[in-house]
Amino acid sequence: MSSDESRDGFVVEAKGLTKYYGSFPAIEDVSFTVRKGEVMGFLGPNGAGKTTVMRIVTGYMPPTTGTVTVSGYDVLNNSLEVRRRIGYLPETVPLYLDMTVREYLAFMGSLRGMNKERIATRIPEVIELCRLEDYADSHIFKLSKGFRQRTGLAQAILHEPELLILDEPTVGIDPIQVVDTRQLIRSLGRDHTVLLSTHILPEASVVCDRVLIIHEGQIVAEDRPENLAQRLQGVQRVEMEVQGPAEQVSRALESVSGVEKVTWVGSANLCLYTVDVKLGQDLRSRLARAVVGQGWGLLKLNIVSMSLEEIFLSLTREETGQ
Repeated sequence: MSSDESRDGFVVEAKGLTKYYGSFPAIEDVSFTVRKGEVMGFLGPNGAGKTTVMRIVTGYMPPTTGTVTVSGYDVLNNSLEVRRRIGYLPETVPLYLDMTVREYLAFMGSLRGMNKERIATRIPEVIELCRLEDYADSHIFKLSKGFRQRTGLAQAILHEPELLILDEPTVGIDPIQVVDTRQLIRSLGRDHTVLLSTHILPEASVVCDRVLIIHEGQIVAEDRPENLAQRLQGVQRVEMEVQGPAEQVSRALESVSGVEKVTWVGSANLCLYTVDVKLGQDLRSRLARAVVGQGWGLLKLNIVSMSLEEIFLSLTREETGQ
C-alpha cells in the first residue's frame, strides 16, 4: 500500500479502538472507515464517546488498544504525517483573541509549515470561503461565537487537508449561523473528506452522507440515514393524501399485494394515509391505481422515512433494554 493512499479509497480506518480512563471504558471496540470525499457523522448524546474518538484520530491521545490510519499512515507511528493531512476544529476553538482574523490565520499557517507565499494567497481564499471578508481585520475578541467558529473553520482548512475533523461545530451559536455553518460544511465536503461529531439529530440528517450512531462507547448502527430507517422499520413507508371515503380508501389500499398496514388521519372525505410496504417493493404505481381507478382524488404520494430522532431513540432503547 502506498503511504499516500489508503487501501480501497479509505481516508480513515479505525480498528478495535478502546480507551480507558482509569477503569472506565470511554469507548470499546470501535471500528469504522471513512471514504475519500465522504461526510461521515458520529451521532450520539453527550458522553457517548464521540470526542474521545475524534481525539484519537487526530493523534491528540493514544487509544488503550486498537489502531487508526489516516491516508495510510498510522496515527501513533507516523504522527507528524497524519497531522499534516488533518484539519481539526475541536468543540472549544483554540483562538488567540488579541489577534485579528488575518493575523491569526497567518500565524496558524506558519505553525503548519506553509511558506509565506502560499500563506499570502491562501488566506484570502479561506476568508472568502468562510464568509469572513467583513471581519478579516477585526480582533477576534470582538467577534460573536458564530464568527469565531468560522475563524476556527478557516484555520482548519488553511493548509488544504485531506481530512477535516469537526467536533460539535454548531454548539452554542445562534440559529441563523447554525444554518450558515451547516451549508459551509456541506460545501467543504466537496473538496475534503469530513468526519463530524454531533449530538444534534437534524444536523446529521442535513449534513452527513452517512451516520455512525454511538451509545455508551459502542457503535450501535452505521449506514445512510434513509437506510437506517428502513432497516429499523422492516418496511418501506408511503404517505398518501386522498380525497375520498376514508373507510373505502383504506380497504382499497390494504387490498394491494405487498401492503403490510394502513393507518389514516383526517376527515371523512380527505385523509392522510400511511401505508407500510414490504421492503424491496415499490408499490407506488399500484397504490395510485387503487385510488385513481375508483375515481378518488390523489393529492399526494411519496416515500417517507423515520427521522434520525426516531432511529436514535429506537436504537438506544434497544441497547438499554427499555
